[in-house]
Amino acid sequence: MPHSKQLISPAARIHLLCYLVASALASHALTKTWRVEHVVESARIWLARNMMWASWLDRLMLGQMALKLSREYLTASHTVRQSDALTLFTNELTLNYQSPLVGHIWQRCSDALEAGSYRAGA
Repeated sequence: MPHSKQLISPAARIHLLCYLVASALASHALTKTWRVEHVVESARIWLARNMMWASWLDRLMLGQMALKLSREYLTASHTVRQSDALTLFTNELTLNYQSPLVGHIWQRCSDALEAGSYRAGA
């Protein structure tokens, strides 16, 4: 029997946002462009892999926030090289939580969501 998808929880939002920021930074490191369609596809992949769903408004807000946080990270004179991009993910293309860069991204995403700069649209 197929499992039904669960509504994304507040804790899962942090995971998704972190995944989207890491994906955007990796994509930018490889292409030197910000690709909205990459963020949209990354959200779809993460939600499907984790058997969760989010409203279109949630996906839009999290995607916009991910791009904003990614740009802020690079503007703060942090660079993400191609070699850094490879350390963000495991071989299964999940976040590599052992990476110090992922830890920094995680903290920034958690702080941003706790600060209320994002309101759930579920």
